[in-house]
Amino acid sequence: EVQLVESGGGLVQAGGSLTLSCAASGFSFEDHAIGWFRQAPGKERTGVSCINVNTGGTFVADSLKGRFTISIDNAKKTVYLIMNSLKPEDTANYTCAAGVPKPTMMCGGYDYWGRGTQVTVDS
Repeated sequence: EVQLVESGGGLVQAGGSLTLSCAASGFSFEDHAIGWFRQAPGKERTGVSCINVNTGGTFVADSLKGRFTISIDNAKKTVYLIMNSLKPEDTANYTCAAGVPKPTMMCGGYDYWGRGTQVTVDS
């Protein structure tokens, strides 16, 4: 059974930090890219960051560079989203996804999704 399980969300004060985890199982982890997405109430889901497990290549949305970092523990099949200097506008449900990217792409092709973890940043 394919599973993507997010954890690490919670309530944090503005300026604080959180590390989200995405634990994967049930598929060939090394052939996939893992992406993080977020969706705030009343807004569309947006891409936050991704990592290609095979190449190690990473992407972080331009607006989040310098505050958010993505990392991986291949042995644990877990991808982390490290979030620093959090702002109230970072409040959202954060979801991870897994997919096999097209040959010319680093990330994408997401067909497995987790249920998400809520991050709330209090001003």
